[in-house]
Amino acid sequence: MWWGKAMKLTIAVVSFWYFILGAVAYANSPSLDLIDESVLAKIRSTLDHPIVVISVKAQNNIYGDLDEAAILKLDKQWRAETKSDDQPLIASVMSAPLSTFLTLQQAQHQGLFSEVFVMDRNGLNVGQGAVTSDYWQGDEAKFLKTFPVGPDAVFIDEPEFNEDFKTWRTQVSLTLSREGEKLGVATFEVNLTELERLKNAR
Repeated sequence: MWWGKAMKLTIAVVSFWYFILGAVAYANSPSLDLIDESVLAKIRSTLDHPIVVISVKAQNNIYGDLDEAAILKLDKQWRAETKSDDQPLIASVMSAPLSTFLTLQQAQHQGLFSEVFVMDRNGLNVGQGAVTSDYWQGDEAKFLKTFPVGPDAVFIDEPEFNEDFKTWRTQVSLTLSREGEKLGVATFEVNLTELERLKNAR
């Protein structure tokens, strides 16, 4: 019938333009220069809240002396729990006051930060805004290029294109420290597409 052909044509046209818009977005990665001092100031302001330091210090007191085997065992448990209905380890982290605080911070920044998590000195998650695929980040660049480097280290990763949301994102990681003492690491995934829009709107 004619309306069936019209419907197929409409779907084809919409799909074509969706593909074009996605291709344009993918081809135009925003510059990492967008991550300037004003963005870092927002991140540091979030990390200045007492709940951050209190939570990280508390976990360092519990897990600070874990050996690699124990760390990997916890990470294995976390990965298994992401595929299970029984999630005691994940629940303990996601229900922590720090996780609640980070989730609220994400909401307040209205899409600027698509993911936020804080790690202890071993690279184990202390609090996060959403469930991550793993519990231990200590073998990843976000940790290796910050915590071992020094108390003031900042690492900005290469941008990646998110196919689901058609946005460019990058992870900004920095050593969490107080008075020169390294406590852990914080990672903020910044929505570069949204950040560029906000700066162009000024």
